Amino acid sequence: MMLSVLLLGILLVILYFSFSGRSKRRAIPSPSGFPLIGNLHQLSLTPHRSLCELSKKHGPLMLLHLGRIQTVVVSSAELAHEFMRIHDLCFASRPRVKASKFLLYDGKDLAFAPYGEYWRQLKKLSITQLLSSKMVQSFEHLREREVAQLVQSISSIASDGGVFSLSEVFNWFTNALVCKAVLNSSISDEKKKLLAEMIHVNTVYFVKVFAEDYFPSLRWLDVLLGLEGKLNRHHKKWDAVLDAMIEEHISSSEERGSKGISFLDVLLDVQKNDFSSEIHLTKVHIKAILLVMIAAGTDTSFAVLDWTMVELVRNPNLMRKAQEEIREIAQGDATVREEHLSKMHYLKAVIKESLRLHPPLPLLLPRESTQDCQIKGYVIPKKTRVLINAWAIGRDPESWESPEEFKPERFLDCPTDYNGNNFKYLPFGAGRRICPGIQFAISSIELTLANLLCFFDWKLPDGFKIEDMDMTECGGISCYRKQSLQLMPCFRA
Repeated sequence: MMLSVLLLGILLVILYFSFSGRSKRRAIPSPSGFPLIGNLHQLSLTPHRSLCELSKKHGPLMLLHLGRIQTVVVSSAELAHEFMRIHDLCFASRPRVKASKFLLYDGKDLAFAPYGEYWRQLKKLSITQLLSSKMVQSFEHLREREVAQLVQSISSIASDGGVFSLSEVFNWFTNALVCKAVLNSSISDEKKKLLAEMIHVNTVYFVKVFAEDYFPSLRWLDVLLGLEGKLNRHHKKWDAVLDAMIEEHISSSEERGSKGISFLDVLLDVQKNDFSSEIHLTKVHIKAILLVMIAAGTDTSFAVLDWTMVELVRNPNLMRKAQEEIREIAQGDATVREEHLSKMHYLKAVIKESLRLHPPLPLLLPRESTQDCQIKGYVIPKKTRVLINAWAIGRDPESWESPEEFKPERFLDCPTDYNGNNFKYLPFGAGRRICPGIQFAISSIELTLANLLCFFDWKLPDGFKIEDMDMTECGGISCYRKQSLQLMPCFRA
């Protein structure tokens, strides 16, 4: 009897302290939701916008119940600093999502791999062999050659007085440039078109609502609705393309011998010399890595080029100002070369402002907490998903004057860079998971825009006005403009 009373007393004490401890925890502000689905119904096809609107009501730190998945949304520079600098290690991993499981060979790529030794070694390999300052500089002649060919192609259109889709050209051009850097070989126009289409489908699948992602026991519903089948067919399409790329690369290795070693050659060498390498790679790993390098490299540069030209067309005075700077610096030269770019301060400001308003990933890739963590008095439990709304942070009136206006001047004589040190400005993320391809992307973007603005004036097709330009965004993990940019190039006066 006494033992029962004693055990009951101990149990009551434990329960008291457990619940009293919980009651002292501050509850993260959260919008009300429906039973079972929680807040899923409040996500639109452009979730960065719907989450921004919710944060205006519930605050810059907001908890969403997306089915059975607890998700924290961060919408201010101060809180982004907490998650990606002070507590970055706790939030450096990725959640396992269905699109990554199928398309990226269960997260064996650099972008979606969980935080750990494999990811660290893969990042090290990718930077040293492809994305370091030294390697990016080594691609200078490749970029200049590809951009010169682009200018020549557009010159033919200008000679005929034609209108064309600059968006489509940007997509093909960035894809060709990335493939050349990764594979050290050119790809056919047919394959460029195929890859562009497949990359676009990828961006849609990564924001598509799959039942299994939010209700782990409901995978059968994805199967029943045909969603998993479509995803698997798209994966098989990618798998066949990547297999062909690798086989073609291996079979042509002798022919390419004198042209230097590519990033794919490095990956194949690591696979071959597995026991002497710090990282274990199979063909499956190589395909996952290639897919992300090609897709992310194409996607990022294309989105920035397209949005920047859209903003310049909408602001002709700013376009003229950029053109005057570029033409003065490059006067007398047949092309704008990379050595000119360091002097083009206004062009750099234009690109930075475009990235503030239109970050390539408006919601940075999702993170996941690896342990309980306390942020500003709130406890973030282990396995909580975290979304950083870079789009909302870039338009926050607390951080930016006239945040909805396109004003490149705000970046003149301003030390802000792309390296994630200023948490008001996160177009490429910050912390351990910052995009490793920043230098590669920016070098290509600056050189391309400098040449297009130097040698051509740009007009909308006859009958179209600036106010007719539709700024609606496509739904996807990347932020594209829904309407293709149709322009008429004219040789500069």
